[in-house]
Amino acid sequence: MIRVNIPGMGNLELENLVLDFNGTIAVDGRLLPGVEERIKRLADKIKVYVLTADTYGTARKVCAGLNVKFYVLKENMGALEKERFVSRLGAEKTVAVGNGFNDNRMVKKAALGIAVLEGEGAASRTVVSADIIVRDIKEALDLLLNPRGIIATLRR
Repeated sequence: MIRVNIPGMGNLELENLVLDFNGTIAVDGRLLPGVEERIKRLADKIKVYVLTADTYGTARKVCAGLNVKFYVLKENMGALEKERFVSRLGAEKTVAVGNGFNDNRMVKKAALGIAVLEGEGAASRTVVSADIIVRDIKEALDLLLNPRGIIATLRR
């Protein structure tokens, strides 16, 4: 579990990390440098889930050694499916990270939502729905590994 006490906002007790795949932890179906090591470190503290439409058909293979639970979306309306996934886990104990339009609802629903810009940019609706916006996935994962940055960003 990752515990974060944010002055003026309250306590976060995060048990789950939900990550979008392409555009968030991968670009063009390939895992971004530095992501594997960070996810493995986080998996010792929190349950990590990867949700994807698997546009490039590579996600399952790429995620095989990451110690994550992997889910391929089944519905055409990925945003709703991702939001329901976060709800089933318990939104109040979940952090969600994404960049695409279909990530906006899960980012908004989660106790902590992070939008990443990465190489393909981020959908404006997802950016507006997020609590924190970062330039890349390494910054998002580093915030979870060292939550003082979350406190500094979100304190009231």
